[in-house]
Amino acid sequence: MTIKIKKCTQEDSRILQEISYETFDETFKHENSPENMIAYLKKAFNLRQLEKELSNRSSQFFFVYFKNEVAGYLKVNTNDAQSEKMGDDSFEIERIYVKSKFQKQGLGKYLLNKAMEIATECGKKKIWLGVWEKNENAISFYKKLGFVQTGAHSFYMGDEEQTDYIMIKTLN
Repeated sequence: MTIKIKKCTQEDSRILQEISYETFDETFKHENSPENMIAYLKKAFNLRQLEKELSNRSSQFFFVYFKNEVAGYLKVNTNDAQSEKMGDDSFEIERIYVKSKFQKQGLGKYLLNKAMEIATECGKKKIWLGVWEKNENAISFYKKLGFVQTGAHSFYMGDEEQTDYIMIKTLN
């Protein structure tokens, strides 16, 4: 099994946009209206927005490659880039997506381990993420890896308010 990881740069913004659209659409289109999906994709993954996120020193993006093809990506945040105020000792996994054709290959766990490695290197004590309350596969995946639900926050998909569970794992 050939798995590689690469930190994204500004030059990767178009590829990042493509994989963001593809993986988000695959994951959530069956549970949301086409109008809300289009509105969210245009807002969250337009090139200007992605370039802004790529230039933020408190955020990092990584592509994971499987057999030399971009199979998924990871976005992590520290400091003020975190989507919730969780404290200076916290590290956020904001996005972790794997294309459906590459799922069940261990790539999600590989990306999660990369995030925990970075968090540890940064001296963070806990790692956290938000996961949609209806995404049962992701919730059970995170629980198996030691994450615990500690709260919830609102997430807007177009004009629809949804609930994301906040899940935290304490790092050793």
